[in-house]
Amino acid sequence: MIFATGGIKGGTGKTTIAVNLAVYLSNLGRDVLLVDADDQGSSYEFSSQREATTEGKMGYTLIRLSEKSVRSEVLKLTDKFSDIIIDTGGRDTISQRAALSIADVYLVPFNPRSLDIWTLEPVEKLVSEMQIGNPKLRAFSFINRGDSKGTDNQDVSDLLSESETVTYLNVILTNRKAFANAISYGLGIAELKPSDPKAVGEFKNLYDSMIKALKLK
Repeated sequence: MIFATGGIKGGTGKTTIAVNLAVYLSNLGRDVLLVDADDQGSSYEFSSQREATTEGKMGYTLIRLSEKSVRSEVLKLTDKFSDIIIDTGGRDTISQRAALSIADVYLVPFNPRSLDIWTLEPVEKLVSEMQIGNPKLRAFSFINRGDSKGTDNQDVSDLLSESETVTYLNVILTNRKAFANAISYGLGIAELKPSDPKAVGEFKNLYDSMIKALKLK
């Protein structure tokens, strides 16, 4: 399975999703490749910290690619890994389009803010364009860095669920300090000690909801 995380706006927490997915799948015993296709290199920085924390036992393979090489190099590696996660930038770039041309799943996190939800239409346009050449591509949205209280989460949830192009996963990853703490140590959210059961549960809910929507076991 090839996953891509991205969107049209930066700061939505896509790298947090990408690296947590890589760690989660690797801890399930799967052979995972994490591709940093974002010029900011956040997945690379996370993996460098993880390598130090785990004494070289990251659990997955990391490579950095950009632009057209995202497609060409990943295609060469598909038979060598169970899952490939491509972390793309928060802009409509050559790298993101290259990733979407071969991905099975496109994960797009949205913060519960107007500036984020306004990008839904260009995301829908991007997905529609990429599905012409890659009809197997499935796009999913969800709320990341959600509020612990208030009505903004529900307002954004209602808007995202109206999309016919990007399937809304009724999942909210709350803006919890545990996610940031785990990232700073190069850890997946389930590896952080002391554990935050609510944060762990939210991420597992995201994964399970995605698998259910894909109709996979």
